[in-house]
Amino acid sequence: MTDNPVTTDAVAKAADRLLRAQAGGAPCPPVRDLIGRDDVRAAYAVQQLLTRARLAAGERVVGRKIGLTSPAVQAQLAVDQPDFGVLFDTMRYEDGAAVPPGAVFQPRAEAEIAFVLGADLAEGELSVEQVGAAVDHAVAAIEICGSRIAGWDISFGDTVADNASGGAFVLGRERLALADFAPRDAVMTLEVDGEQVSTGTGAACLGDPLLAVRWLARQARALGDPLRAGQVVLSGALGPMVPVAPGSTVRATVAPLGAVSFTLGEERR
Repeated sequence: MTDNPVTTDAVAKAADRLLRAQAGGAPCPPVRDLIGRDDVRAAYAVQQLLTRARLAAGERVVGRKIGLTSPAVQAQLAVDQPDFGVLFDTMRYEDGAAVPPGAVFQPRAEAEIAFVLGADLAEGELSVEQVGAAVDHAVAAIEICGSRIAGWDISFGDTVADNASGGAFVLGRERLALADFAPRDAVMTLEVDGEQVSTGTGAACLGDPLLAVRWLARQARALGDPLRAGQVVLSGALGPMVPVAPGSTVRATVAPLGAVSFTLGEERR
């Protein structure tokens, strides 16, 4: 946390910079000059302004995404906690979809386990057991991360402000209840155009993806916006994130949840 409080004006200017980047179709400079590198409160205040703008434009919240679940990435950004962003209906694509090339800035893909909630996570201790009981089912997922910050030149403050670098997500078709598998034991492989580019396991996500969801549930409730039944939770990467070029097909297998894929559309000339 920075020593000097970030002003409301600085938060508004940071949000405006990111909104202008989105509207203009081109990345912008980092916003840390306005809100600092690691001011958690200021960064989420920017994110909340962007969320309000999207809601005002008619988008709907359908869930949350968790980021920075890897110890290596946390060390890279000098932080000791994950972050989270908001999932909107406009970010969701079906398995096998063609994702428009302009839908995500500077796209990078990572494979995850997505949990769909069957109950609210608003009351009680929010233990791992309570979180698991609230999950209706899990599916394999690919998060298409994107940064409106030019060159992915991000600090913790930049990525949180920019909706935790959330761009889009693709959900698999096969559903499993938690009674049928252990998320921490899931095994992931990620391919781009048939070439394996990333591998990992459920244990790479904070030791267990359900621990990541517990962290999120507690953070969301503390901010007055708890997780609700029907929402999707992207629990965090199971392996390294990889860049995706236009025209490429990305396929993730998360055993035993099955496979999920998308193709990034070509730029028009």
